Amino acid sequence: MSIPRFAVIGHPVAHSLSPRIHAAFGRQLGIALEYVAIDAAPEQFDALLAEFAAEGGLGANITLPHKTRAASICTHLSERARRAGAANTLIRSATGWEGDNTDGAGLVRDLTDRHGLDLRERRTLLIGAGGAARGVAPALLDAGIGDLYIVNRTPERADALADALGQPGRVHPRYMKDMVALGTFDLIVNATSAARDAQLPSLPMSLANPRAASVDLSYGEVAIPFLAWAKAAGAHDRIDGLGMLVEQAAESFERWHRVRPETDPVYAALRERDDALVTAD
Repeated sequence: MSIPRFAVIGHPVAHSLSPRIHAAFGRQLGIALEYVAIDAAPEQFDALLAEFAAEGGLGANITLPHKTRAASICTHLSERARRAGAANTLIRSATGWEGDNTDGAGLVRDLTDRHGLDLRERRTLLIGAGGAARGVAPALLDAGIGDLYIVNRTPERADALADALGQPGRVHPRYMKDMVALGTFDLIVNATSAARDAQLPSLPMSLANPRAASVDLSYGEVAIPFLAWAKAAGAHDRIDGLGMLVEQAAESFERWHRVRPETDPVYAALRERDDALVTAD
């Protein structure tokens, strides 16, 4: 009997922790599986995904820069993937790929269960409007945050995300240059990949109030610039994306295997190797 095959697909993806995480979940629950990393440049994504399916692939995690494209090729989308307009989890079905988005659920579970944050009524700033931001914004709204302000280097993308969320009285797109006049926030989420290219936007120190939680959806070396800014700005909590990564992986694992793994031991094992982490998810 062949071992079920899964993969993470992105560009770059060589340093992805997802194979290690899913292998650990499998060992924990006695589930045999094969999970590999597939590097696919944007022009290769469709072909490599089709090749993976033809070789028996049953499920895939999708990371930068393919989450929006992945959603567009699915024959069916879950409600949370539809709202996000992006898919980070694919499930093979008789009619093609089904798409889900576990990013938002993973983030909220990490912030509330692991870090003990109460997200209700928090005035929130979301920096970025790409696939990562689209994945987490609906879940943050569902978790009860207050007003959500979205800023992005390309204003049209911030407008498009705000329109897609469909709550004009609560969601407010703004320009990067507006940040200095936006006041303070209780929750600041960096959903950009700009730090990969040393292009983290200049952020006013005035954004973080004394109870603010600053969260970078990346982890390891890529999260350092934003978290350093958060420390200098006086944010009360400074959280990287490692916990979210593990929690969204658990959500994906449950979709594929119909059983939920314990995340704390896997998170602890990865956190022990903090100095070696390089973001690729």
